[in-house]
Amino acid sequence: MAERVKVGVVGCGKISPAYLGMAKNFDVVEIVACADLDRTVAEQRAAEFGVPRVLGVDELIADPEVEVVLNLTVPKAHAPLAKAALEAGKHTYAEKPYGVNLAEGRAVLDLAAAKGLRTACAPDTFLGAGIQTARQVIDSGQIGRPLAFTAFNMGRGHESWHPSPEFYYEVGGGPMFDMGPYYLTALLNLLGPVRRLTGLASIAIPVRTITSEPKRGKQVTVETPDHVIGGLEFANGCTGSIITTFATMHPVYDGRQPITIYGEEGTLRVPDPNGFDGPVSLRRAGQDEWQEVPHNFVTGYGRSVGLADLAYALRSGRPHRCNGEQACGVLELMQGFLEASTSGQAVLPQIAYQRPAPMPAELPFGTLDE
Repeated sequence: MAERVKVGVVGCGKISPAYLGMAKNFDVVEIVACADLDRTVAEQRAAEFGVPRVLGVDELIADPEVEVVLNLTVPKAHAPLAKAALEAGKHTYAEKPYGVNLAEGRAVLDLAAAKGLRTACAPDTFLGAGIQTARQVIDSGQIGRPLAFTAFNMGRGHESWHPSPEFYYEVGGGPMFDMGPYYLTALLNLLGPVRRLTGLASIAIPVRTITSEPKRGKQVTVETPDHVIGGLEFANGCTGSIITTFATMHPVYDGRQPITIYGEEGTLRVPDPNGFDGPVSLRRAGQDEWQEVPHNFVTGYGRSVGLADLAYALRSGRPHRCNGEQACGVLELMQGFLEASTSGQAVLPQIAYQRPAPMPAELPFGTLDE
């Protein structure tokens, strides 16, 4: 077994239980401390998941025992905290997005390179059996040359259920920066690098009223587009559109398979990239019915598989899959949609993208390296 990588968690809010619970399945990961601006929240999470120490944020970043800082804060804190951790000599893994704009992302990426450290970023859902199986179908030529795609994430927003939804409507939020990372990361892993993009974006509902507790009745001014449509041309010639919106009701599409890839010889329906597994369906030329494709990869993974992959990579020296270049590339695409909407001009991405290696299909649950 590889020597354990000791991890400190900053941000103990709503998403942290998913990470802390799944991390226990990987022997290579050891959560040694947690921190939150609200120390009571950190203490509650530590008690719930057996984290041995509760520290202040600055204490955790400076702690010599911590090798990787797991950054689960709100989007506007992702890049500043990543830079602080890198300056302290720590590798970082952050919730998405990598930053609230491309300049922030590039600064983190450049600092990591200068320090000889690694940065990683969610989502890691593309490491699950769903997207990995879909990638295998495409790579093995079962739909022929990919020609077109559609990708939909459509809903009304988060103010009806999230206890503190304000940040979803700040710069760095909105449907594209919230859900776009899942969809774009999946599409990049399925189809490769993007050649150019276009976009249309708007603030459809300028003021939101929170109907969830404990902030029911509070009004939120929307600062960033809540309805975004992007057009993408991939380097392999595949073209299509992605819609992310917090402005629609009753969308008519299959939420279990919101991405469809159309090829010369067949069509592939891809599972929700916000999850790790989900059904993969294939219908080839001449077939009357959709066929479900058996998963050829380990099922049951959840958030922290990307963290574990980083930990294994640190010990073996191999590349990690949820790498900063990929996350910064996704950030460039998301910002590009907004810029294209404003300028009316196509955007040509500048960050080089290379697909990470596929997941190992032969290893048991909880093990990512031999």
